[in-house]
Amino acid sequence: MGFFSDSLNRITPSATMGVSAKARALAAEGRDIIILSQGEPDFDTPQNIKDAAIKAIQSGKTKYTDPDGMPELKDAVVGKFKRENGLEYKRSQITIGSGGKQVLFNALCATINPGDEVVIPAPCWVSYADIVLFAGGKPVFANCRMEDGYKLKPEVLDRAITPKTKWFMFNAPSNPTGAAYTKAEIKALTDVIVKHAHVWVLTDDMYEHLLFDGHEFFTIAQVEPRLYERTLTVNGLSKAYCMTGWRIGYAGGPEPLIKAMGKLQSQSTSNPSSISQWAGVEALNGPQDFIKTNAAKFSERRDLVVAMLNQAQGVKCPKPEGAFYVYPSCAGTLGKTTAGGKKIVTDEDFVTGLLDEEGVAAVHGAAFAMSPFFRVSYALDNASLEEACRRIQRFCGNLR
Repeated sequence: MGFFSDSLNRITPSATMGVSAKARALAAEGRDIIILSQGEPDFDTPQNIKDAAIKAIQSGKTKYTDPDGMPELKDAVVGKFKRENGLEYKRSQITIGSGGKQVLFNALCATINPGDEVVIPAPCWVSYADIVLFAGGKPVFANCRMEDGYKLKPEVLDRAITPKTKWFMFNAPSNPTGAAYTKAEIKALTDVIVKHAHVWVLTDDMYEHLLFDGHEFFTIAQVEPRLYERTLTVNGLSKAYCMTGWRIGYAGGPEPLIKAMGKLQSQSTSNPSSISQWAGVEALNGPQDFIKTNAAKFSERRDLVVAMLNQAQGVKCPKPEGAFYVYPSCAGTLGKTTAGGKKIVTDEDFVTGLLDEEGVAAVHGAAFAMSPFFRVSYALDNASLEEACRRIQRFCGNLR
């Protein structure tokens, strides 16, 4: 319909949100549904963070703040980057958004011109490509193979870069695969970027603290200081701090870019919720011990899910190093027919059949730019995960 903008027509609604909404609707009708489609920790926000928000409300901290975040939270972010990542930023190099997604949106919309290319390792989070398309750019997928643990190889990155490349987007631990990189593996990628002086780096570190088996986290500007001036380091409170609904994301980067992003935010949403920002100050400055406790629980759940999914016929599930997702292949189920008589031609058919016949909601691989796979979030209690995996095993076992 001609009424809507070309930029809106270039994008599709978020597939993960769509699947979760459908699953919630079925549950509301009384169906027994287990939702494995949502990227959200099941742990509650820690009490000290909630208390800080309540205190902010009671003491009248309910007014507008600076459009891209209040000084107190920016200072807490400066402290976090220095303490945890060895990165030195000034307050003027920090931006705060209503979630990490807004920060990414601001960065790309403030910098992309028609025809600019953005290199994205695939599989990738559902929103990356759509934000690039909305901004008028062209997503260029650099494919990561399951055999390589879904990690991007330097030569694949090098081949994907052209004179039109503006950004390289990097997310590790990764959504949807959980893949994490060693310092040496990141250095091999930064060596490629250093050669291409026109390429900027946008690194999404949202799952930084969810690393298992003794893996250590490194971010790009930390590994390669020569890229500091052309790297935007994005992070947020959603995953590690169990604050998805509070909507606080942040980034550190070169001052002119941060200023441009602030300009865009000043004319769109303006400041994130003042209450959430005060909660964010406490999150970053307060006790951090619960993060390791939660990560240990996620690690246990990963082991349970990987073991059980690998017992499902036609499914192969690699063991990821971080985040709270697995990204199994369902290639062995294609061409078969479900117990309910539906033919499985694509990974979308697989997850649709699984939801309809067994009441388990997962997200199809095509949404993450790589088929035939599906994503399972194991941010649920062990009993629910066991039951979900049993249903997946049954669904696969009934395929003919």
